[in-house]
Amino acid sequence: MRSANPKIVIVGGGAGGLELATQLGHKLGKKNLAQIILVDRNRTHIWKPLLHEVATGSLDSALDGVVYSAHAAKHGYQFQLGTFCGLDEASQSISVAPIVDEAGKVMLPERQIQYDKLVIAIGSVSNDFNTPGVKENCFFLDSHQQANRFHNALLDSFTRVHQSESINELNIAIVGGGATGVELSAELYHVTDMLKVYGLSKMTADKLNIHLIEAGERILPALPERIATSARVELSKLGVNVMENTRISEATAAGFVTSEGQLIEANIMLWAAGVKAPDFIKDIGLFELNRANQIMVKPNLLSTVSNDIYVIGDCCACMQADGSFVPPRAQSAHQMAQCVEKNIFNELKGEPLNDYMYVDHGSLVNLSRYSTVGSLMGNLTKSSMFVEGKIARLVYISLYRMHQQAIHGTFKTVALWCAEKVMRVVRPRMKLH
Repeated sequence: MRSANPKIVIVGGGAGGLELATQLGHKLGKKNLAQIILVDRNRTHIWKPLLHEVATGSLDSALDGVVYSAHAAKHGYQFQLGTFCGLDEASQSISVAPIVDEAGKVMLPERQIQYDKLVIAIGSVSNDFNTPGVKENCFFLDSHQQANRFHNALLDSFTRVHQSESINELNIAIVGGGATGVELSAELYHVTDMLKVYGLSKMTADKLNIHLIEAGERILPALPERIATSARVELSKLGVNVMENTRISEATAAGFVTSEGQLIEANIMLWAAGVKAPDFIKDIGLFELNRANQIMVKPNLLSTVSNDIYVIGDCCACMQADGSFVPPRAQSAHQMAQCVEKNIFNELKGEPLNDYMYVDHGSLVNLSRYSTVGSLMGNLTKSSMFVEGKIARLVYISLYRMHQQAIHGTFKTVALWCAEKVMRVVRPRMKLH
């Protein structure tokens, strides 16, 4: 790096971005060896695989989120609130959009942030494939704000069924049979079972109709077929109507319309079918992109157009030896953050950069308290090991603990676990506001 005290800017505080900012803050920021700046459009961080729990009220983002500014003060990096909206490679600066208050008044005008090294970790958004009516009629789960919107609509619907003499059912349709759609379907039944404890006794699980719609041959297409089969069986036991080989041609106010003209009626519709990098990446006009808007990178995770820009996480298009791209998963972002951390240190020392090698540690799908299924070890062995039940649930929880350890350290992660145990006694098991 050219500067004696380089400025390393990380855009996006998701799993990979926050972990990288934390580690660089500890090892460089606190020692004044570099200036570490994290930029994010939100004030708090929620681990994305938990957004379905925020959506159902099982998790309270106001209590369980990580406040970036407070976290930055403790871990040696700076936080700047704002939305990444532009990039000037020539001047090595990014543009951050104006910040406005609820009344629309500009609190902070558009500004530029200089960088010596830039790490783009802006994540992904749902891909509606330009399906008519989806943007206007569907909920998404790309952020905790969207999850909270879904949660509010869900509570309104629960109350409507409970207090109405004529409404006897709640229809929820979810498009996308990936992990988000499958886990959300199970979690919805779990929270409905809890409603009687909180005075909504007339909104029972038998009044909940969930349609899980998948265009492909089976749900969980990215996972081994045995996992998909086990998940389908568990969902069917709960009462979920799993509709495979079903393509959606339109979303209307009344529900989803299939390619065969069938109307799937729904009071609440959620779209969770596929992901892509945000569209504005294409508007920047700098990067080489794949079909999902993801930024193409070299094996060392530097972008193909600049040796000063790394890309990690869901927005990164990293091609593997077999020609496929690294899947957009939390474990991918975690591993990429570790690789870029090492490469930044290598650059500081004038040493060659390491290539990124994705290691599949397996995949787990959490069906709320009912079951957890998945495979472990992935390509660490010649074959995957199928796991389910309590062991799989324990491993699933441990993935979140690993993320907490990366951003908080071991001591605080243990303290948080103890605090969660205590809070279960004194606070409701479901958020009702």
